[in-house]
Amino acid sequence: MAKKKARRNSSMKKVPEKWHAVPLKGSFMVLSMIGFLITAYLIHEPDYKFAFMIVFIAMFIASMVSMTKAPTSE
Repeated sequence: MAKKKARRNSSMKKVPEKWHAVPLKGSFMVLSMIGFLITAYLIHEPDYKFAFMIVFIAMFIASMVSMTKAPTSE
């Protein structure tokens, strides 16, 4: 019975206590800005334009959060 408990404890993953931002590349932010501008000027269908602009805004916000909240590596 002790072996079953040992297996169960070793297979359980440790859940982080606090949320941590992951550092993203700078190209992710550049892609979000360029994608937003291209979408704003070149797509003429309103539904697609709105959807793509929301996606690129979400990408930009994610890159800003990762830039300000991510831990710095030495």
